[in-house]
Amino acid sequence: MPNRAQTATLIRGADGGVVKRTTLPGGLRVITEYVPGVRSVALGVWVAAGSRDEPASQMGSAHFLEHLLFKGTNSRDAMTISAEIESVGGDLNAFTTKEHTCYHARVLDEHLPMALDVVCDVVLHATLTGDDIEAERSVIFEEIAMYDDEPGELVHDEFALAMFGDSPLGRPILGTVDTITDLPQNAIRRFYRKAYTPDRMVISVAGNVDHAQVVRQIREVFADRLEPSVDAAPARPVRKRRWKADTVRILSRATEQAHVMMGTPGLVRGDERRYAAAVLSTALGGGMSSRLFQEVREKRGLAYSVYAFAQSFADAGVFGIYTGCLPSKADTVMDVCVSELQSVARDGLTPEELERAKGQVKGSMVLGQEDPGSRMSRNAKSELSGEPLDDMSHVLDRVDAVTRDDVHAVATDLFTQNFTVAAIGPFDAGHTFAAVG
Repeated sequence: MPNRAQTATLIRGADGGVVKRTTLPGGLRVITEYVPGVRSVALGVWVAAGSRDEPASQMGSAHFLEHLLFKGTNSRDAMTISAEIESVGGDLNAFTTKEHTCYHARVLDEHLPMALDVVCDVVLHATLTGDDIEAERSVIFEEIAMYDDEPGELVHDEFALAMFGDSPLGRPILGTVDTITDLPQNAIRRFYRKAYTPDRMVISVAGNVDHAQVVRQIREVFADRLEPSVDAAPARPVRKRRWKADTVRILSRATEQAHVMMGTPGLVRGDERRYAAAVLSTALGGGMSSRLFQEVREKRGLAYSVYAFAQSFADAGVFGIYTGCLPSKADTVMDVCVSELQSVARDGLTPEELERAKGQVKGSMVLGQEDPGSRMSRNAKSELSGEPLDDMSHVLDRVDAVTRDDVHAVATDLFTQNFTVAAIGPFDAGHTFAAVG
């Protein structure tokens, strides 16, 4: 890694917008997007460490740490951290995923220097005192309890466990009561020291922003942490794995509504077929005009909610269907869903479905880019994954280029595999869902 910073212009838009990236000594990456005509900025410090980076015995560490960083730094207590952002009308928050953690804020453009200082202080200088750790441990217990009371949310964890088994991708981000109870304070501190290094970080800012000014401030904030001998941490390798999965996973509960997810292994991040998969997901369950919504809800009245989703990781993927319905209708709903998936695998989409789904995908992408926060996230995720950042017009062209044959090929690949099902409801432990057996 050279001693000098390296700056590149990634995108220069016709509207005057520009995306730039600077890699500082030590591997810290700063990426900004100037968005003409806005008076706000969204910023995020993204760390390439999530729940899949934890030891199994310390499940929940990444999420626990996300909470703890807001408890105080060497120069700010918890009240000061939140008050500085909120006193200027801004928002401050964080989230943890399987593969990364993000600390983000949105403020008026004039308050960007303050917001950058606060968020970077939170990430770099957390005190992680014993008292704070124990106090937040109780908060995590409350969050786990709240999550357990929401079967529509909990079924996602059950589905991940069914799909990926006892692997980093199959374990819950929050951890469990047992792992949080047994998590040593020093283990959290070790995770912080190991994972929260500049070479594993991307700072992304979008809105009314000047790239050079942001880089200057970041240099000052990170000071002696920018060691020229360290390269940026490489992206996780892209390799498709076969995971040991259950066919059916049942969590028996006396709920009024059954929450059921079914799916198959999907596409890894960066797969060239991702645009066809997005069109397929949208056509099947992306809105009220989608095939599953029409067949399950509108024509048969079997469920209130039904949708499709595609999720990609560095080395794995999922294509899934969710439905919430009366327990007595769950088997019928599964029959209909499997029948429709197999129909698409056999015959593909109709021309009308293809065009409608492509229009919906493009519209969703463009509307999402109206928000600086979405732009900030898009740029950071691209940088963390090591994927090229495409101009939106190029992305839309890629969606336009998707053909019926492209979608049919993806559907055939996905839906001729065995289906995995997770269900929460008043089912016997041996319930099999014959449609996926």
